This record gives sequence, C-alpha cells and structure tokens, in this order.
Amino acid sequence: MIHLLMPGDISQQLEKMVNAALKDKNYIVIKNPQEMPDLRNKKLLFAIELNSIGINIPLMEMMSELTKRGQDSLLGCTAALLIHSNSDLYSKSTAANIIFSANQLGCSFIGHPLVEALGNLKNLRTWQKTLELSLEEISLKLSHKLATRLIEFKPIKYRDPKLAYLHSSFRKTSNTLMLWQMVEWELNNYHIEELYIENGSVFDCFGCSYKACLEYGKNRNCRYGGLMTEKIIPVIEASDVLIWICPNYNDSISSNLMAVINRLTTLYRQISFNNKMIFAIIVSGNSGSDSIAKQLIDALNINKGFILPPYFCLIETSNDVGSILKVANIKEKAGLFAKNINNIISN
Repeated sequence: MIHLLMPGDISQQLEKMVNAALKDKNYIVIKNPQEMPDLRNKKLLFAIELNSIGINIPLMEMMSELTKRGQDSLLGCTAALLIHSNSDLYSKSTAANIIFSANQLGCSFIGHPLVEALGNLKNLRTWQKTLELSLEEISLKLSHKLATRLIEFKPIKYRDPKLAYLHSSFRKTSNTLMLWQMVEWELNNYHIEELYIENGSVFDCFGCSYKACLEYGKNRNCRYGGLMTEKIIPVIEASDVLIWICPNYNDSISSNLMAVINRLTTLYRQISFNNKMIFAIIVSGNSGSDSIAKQLIDALNINKGFILPPYFCLIETSNDVGSILKVANIKEKAGLFAKNINNIISN
C-alpha cells in the first residue's frame, strides 16, 4: 500500500505520471493536512506540482503539520517523489528540501528517489539515448518504475557491515572530526576505514564523454588515476556505509570531498549504489548546516542512488577550535547518533 501525498492542484502531466506510477498498485490519496492519518511505517509517494516560483503552499502546510506531530512522525517510512514544474527550475531544490525535512522526521528514501518533469520534458532527453520512446512515454515509464521500486524496497540489514568515513580535515583543529570521534567511539563493533582526502590528492572530474568514462570504469579506472582509483574507489566499492565528515565551508561541502563525489561516476557506471547507505556529520560555525545536508542528498541520494536512512545527519554549531566539546549534551547526542546507525545497519 502506498500513501500518495499530493497537495494542491496538479497538471495533466503530473496526473499522467501518478496514474502510470500507481496503475497496478493499491494506494490512498492524501490532499491536505486534515486528511493525514498516522503515517509512520508507511510507503510514501510525494506528487508535487510547483508554481511559477517553485512553491507548493499546501505542501508547506502538510510538512508543517507533520513537524508539529513530533520528530518521529514519519519514523519507519520509506519514500520517493514525483515532481512537475512548468519551468526549467526548482525541481531538484524542492526535492532536496522535502527529503531533508522528511528525513529529520524519521523517513528514509530509496536510492534515485526522484522522477522530475520540467517544462517541455527536455530534462528527459538523455534517456532517449537508451530508450526509443517519446519524452512523455519516458516520464511515464520512469514513474512506474519508481513506484515499483518503492513498493519492493525492504530495509537492509548487513551481517558484517563495513563502514568508511571520508574527510579532509586536521584532527587537532576540526570540530567536525572531534564530533565524529565521539560517534566512532560508540561504534566499536565495526570495521571502520578512514579515507583522508588531502589537499591536491584528488583532482576534480575532467568531464570525459559518457563513452570514455564508461571505458575507464570497466577497469575501475579514471582519466586522472591516482589516490581516487588506487584506494578511494576500492574502499567505497567494498563498503556498505559511507559517513561524510563535512565542516561547513562557505555553506558548501569542501572542494576535496566534492571532487570525490564528482569522480565517483567512474564506479557508478559499473555498480549500483542502491544497497549502500550514507550518513553525515555536519558542523557549521554559525548557520547553514541544512545547506550542506541538502547538497549531500542531491549529489549522493538523488543523483548517485545511495540509500538515505532516517536521521542520516548529525548537525551541530561550533566555531572556535575545540568548542564542540563544550556544546550542551554533546556526548549524549553523539551516542544517540551512533545508536541510530547501529539500529539501522545491524542485524
């Protein structure tokens, strides 16, 4: 059973996508906050129509009501999204906003959880390289496939989980690494591998053609080679869980870590990330941690297809060196985050 969250009026295009997604499935339609039952432990499909400035006011009211119900109002849920916009804008930012907000309420998201239809559907043209269908037919086919994956998805438990954490920080000065160490201390039953991305060790993506990237990927290689192909890609391929250690650099992920994400394409061409999870530790000097979380969601869950487990990120605010150690109840917060990881990934 799917609970279809479809706030406000929708276009003919989104209606066709919804019908294609759910044509052979049992579902319940929810149009406004007043209709929402207890949604915990449900499969959710968001169907969102955006106006000319990328807003859906009934959606905002719906998310506000869920937040009022408490931070576990979507606990045990798994979700995906269909989004239509008449312009070429807003679909990805809206998806990241919904995913982040719902995740903070306990909702997980399957890998590649979004099908978007923009304006004249030109965002789907790349699919015509592999599917001999019209753009509208592609939108309907992808919508049906998305809902089917959502229904079939089952929470993954790893028998002997392998974890890896990625960072580019210095231990003596990084509040983010200090916070991760508190979490790691509580994860002492796992094999955990460190991937330190030193300045200059990973070049950003060169932007090879699809065919060139595919050829490199067949040999787990890349144009630049180096640390990325010698160590980082093999560790990521072998890992079940990736933990991203992300201090806030001008409301952005550090360039070193972003280079790793961009270069993951060579592995992405060869294997699916749909059975791997991501978590994150994010520390900002003053504000903007949600911006970092949404960048990770956009790059790794929406685009690369990693599973986003519930409460995937631990967020704190800390400025001066070592000040993270003085945050109220910080060890308890780290312990709860570690417990969340343990509960999600272990048998």
